[in-house]
Amino acid sequence: MAALLQTRAVEYSVGQAQILRGIDLTVRPGEILAVAGPNGAGKSTLLAVLAGDLRPTCGQVTLDGQPLHGIGVKELARKRAVMLQEAHVSFPFSVVDVVRMGRAPWGGRDPDADDAAVAGALGATDTLGLAGRIFQTLSGGEKARVGFARMLAQEADVLLLDEPTAALDIRHQELVMSLARQQADRGRAVLTVLHDLSLAAAWADRLALIGAGRLVGIGPVVEVATPERLSELYQHPIRVGLDPATGLPTVAPRRGIAVCVA
Repeated sequence: MAALLQTRAVEYSVGQAQILRGIDLTVRPGEILAVAGPNGAGKSTLLAVLAGDLRPTCGQVTLDGQPLHGIGVKELARKRAVMLQEAHVSFPFSVVDVVRMGRAPWGGRDPDADDAAVAGALGATDTLGLAGRIFQTLSGGEKARVGFARMLAQEADVLLLDEPTAALDIRHQELVMSLARQQADRGRAVLTVLHDLSLAAAWADRLALIGAGRLVGIGPVVEVATPERLSELYQHPIRVGLDPATGLPTVAPRRGIAVCVA
């Protein structure tokens, strides 16, 4: 299947600080690609470059074979949707209005389709009961689910998620990742930044590990998430096992070991 979103030799610098270094990445239709790595590795910057919010210093990003920065703003918003770590809403919009913002790229051409997309997104994310609430009154986890619902309502072919489960309880972590899986199974391309490596192992098709702005491993989770590679990347001993019920990898730090700060 043809690649949907690609980077070639992408670098990004701010002044003398080089944040991304020679990133070659392909996000394919029908898959979840999880991106993981320690704090400051460049994960969120990479996502911003893939979204078109940052222009790479070197290299190129293409979407459906077109240079990303040659695509118009409205067309880009129809092709890719982004969920950031934190959703900032300055005015007292209701939850349903925030989710409806995801329909803006479609310009209200089909109000019935807009209504159906918003209702479906609210129902899928367990936020229908919050529809009338003012967004600023929600908890962090509720805001995250509303942000995910807004992204679903956008109905884009590429979904870019920055730590979508960070503020969620276990039930809603599984809900969000199962919805991401559904989107991939419908032929969409999903890239998600995750800190929870066991969550990545359970739901992702491939894993990309980033350290100091470089890709240090990419491929099927069982091949990439080795104890040796993860322990070196995170500078802490890490165990990788198998869940006896599912056969999926589980990742956990070795505890009871003194953590040294250089």
